[in-house]
Amino acid sequence: MKKIAIIGAGIGGLTTAIALKRKGFQVEVFETTSAFKRAGSGINLAMNAMQVYKRLGIYDDILKNANHTIAMNSTTKHMKVLAGVNFKKFENRYGVKNVAIHRATLHEVLLNHVGTTPIHLDKQLKSLTQSDDEVTLQFHDGTKYSTDIVIGADGIHSAVRKSIFNNTELRDANQVCWRGISNAKIDKKYKEELNEVWGRGSRFGFVHISDHQVYWYALINKDNYTEKNTDLVELFSDYDPTILQIIKETPQKDILFNEIWDLKPIDTWHKGNVCLMGDAAHATTPNMGQGAVQAVESAMVLSNCLSEEDTIAKAFSRYQSIRKPKANYIVNTSWKIGKIAQTSNPFLAFLRDLIIPIVPTSVTEKQNKRVFDLNF
Repeated sequence: MKKIAIIGAGIGGLTTAIALKRKGFQVEVFETTSAFKRAGSGINLAMNAMQVYKRLGIYDDILKNANHTIAMNSTTKHMKVLAGVNFKKFENRYGVKNVAIHRATLHEVLLNHVGTTPIHLDKQLKSLTQSDDEVTLQFHDGTKYSTDIVIGADGIHSAVRKSIFNNTELRDANQVCWRGISNAKIDKKYKEELNEVWGRGSRFGFVHISDHQVYWYALINKDNYTEKNTDLVELFSDYDPTILQIIKETPQKDILFNEIWDLKPIDTWHKGNVCLMGDAAHATTPNMGQGAVQAVESAMVLSNCLSEEDTIAKAFSRYQSIRKPKANYIVNTSWKIGKIAQTSNPFLAFLRDLIIPIVPTSVTEKQNKRVFDLNF
């Protein structure tokens, strides 16, 4: 059985490790960070991810540590619903629920299911070389490791991707984002909803991840951002009071900040015995809540292909052919949604708020079905 090294112990890397372990592979994981920290962020796990986790036997453990969400809405900044989708029909179709969960909690669940698979911390990849059927990893601490296969699950700035391709391009979405977890006690009607509130040149999304915690994210166009312009209460002062309450009751020290970028779709995800997955292969803007979810799909497909094909080349080629069309669809669609939702043009924002409510429900359901359906 082939020996596999996974670079990156995030959601994608750990899910891949679990899936490969189920197939009987010898797996080791290498992670840059020196310790796993409980960062103040949450994640929405859509039904395509939950279908994968059900197949892997992780679904129930996630469900009991998460908040069930039955609806997703896009609203005006005064919380008037522009468009919404109810997940009940999809739950019946796929036999799973849509949930929101603390990222660290999900990470802990995955670590428990990884079991005895070795995870090496403080291992920052320096270089990668391939010769014959062997891949040699050189780390910044001076250590080396040889293996049959390397899977790059090391994010949008992937060192693995840079080691095999030199022509990939990151795209600046011209947006900055804050994320946090609030202790605010908001109206019970929001308990099972994910709401994204659209203003002009700004957005705010929120969802419960437990009975007492609300995960939220806030975005503004980079043109309106300076290092001094970081008072979120002021930036969102014209939004619904619920939004301001959520912001005010969030520990400031736990608020995360980052710029929004994606990876321009690349032609090839593999070279020799090295393959990319998750953000290393198909990093997307967060507008569809599908970044980590697409990594989960890729983890399952990659493990299936490696176990079912008789050569590594065939496995990687089949994996790419299965996953690339949908991943690219998510990346490109999310990019477009971000531009529409984040427009600062008053007239375009007016048109957006006028047109979106009259889009037929059947169209929205068809779009969601395309996202939730698995082709493997």
